[in-house]
Amino acid sequence: MVSRVLILLYALVSYALFTVSFLYALGFVGNYVVPKSIDKSIEFGISSSLSEAIVVNLLLMSLFAIQHSVMARTGFKRWSAKFLAPACQRSTYVLLSGLILLLLFWQWRPIPTVIWQTDGLAAWLLIGAYWLGWLIAFASTHMIDHFDLFGLRQALVAFRGAEISGQSFRTPLLYKIVRHPLMLGFLLAFWATPVMTTGHLLFALANTAYILVALQFEERDLIAEFGATYQQYRQRVPMLVPRLFVRRQTEGARR
Repeated sequence: MVSRVLILLYALVSYALFTVSFLYALGFVGNYVVPKSIDKSIEFGISSSLSEAIVVNLLLMSLFAIQHSVMARTGFKRWSAKFLAPACQRSTYVLLSGLILLLLFWQWRPIPTVIWQTDGLAAWLLIGAYWLGWLIAFASTHMIDHFDLFGLRQALVAFRGAEISGQSFRTPLLYKIVRHPLMLGFLLAFWATPVMTTGHLLFALANTAYILVALQFEERDLIAEFGATYQQYRQRVPMLVPRLFVRRQTEGARR
């Protein structure tokens, strides 16, 4: 019973820490409220040269990408199961993701040189798209199973002494429009800014590249898990960009 309580506490702490890092990310990427953000002037942060800033920032993002991708793979899960209880695996993934994100926010070197800037209506539209991106990302986690994604379901099942079951394949709401609405939300949030600086552009480009590569591995795992069901889903639904124009054409043909 003690171990079950510890597993549950571990999951709650991991979830709380990741929630803090997620909330900080809203301010970090958008330059809101937080003491240090993506474009904060260098004199208020850690002073460094342009080359050092680029290298450090790329290393920080690479660390997150490696952890996020490696720990999500089936082979790593099998290996870690030798010394980590199944109910703790997802919580450990969430905990390390949150810690690395906080490290990135802390050690990020801003590069505030402005590449482009918009004002007026265009700026407000980009700000709206920024918040829409975060809303899509957050809502997407609830459309499948928010608590499973962040390790709480597994810990609660273990706390009750039951066996952890696999998830069935479902495509609710936004998942009928794109296969990866969570990543679509992140891409919107990373790119929609009225002021694009060199540092922000580096952040957006690196994370876009990571997302596009990581999705290839995730798709491979999903095909291995769900087989023909997921293959058919791939044929019907685009990965990231909704087929709005195609749908309109189809609707017009039906009329």
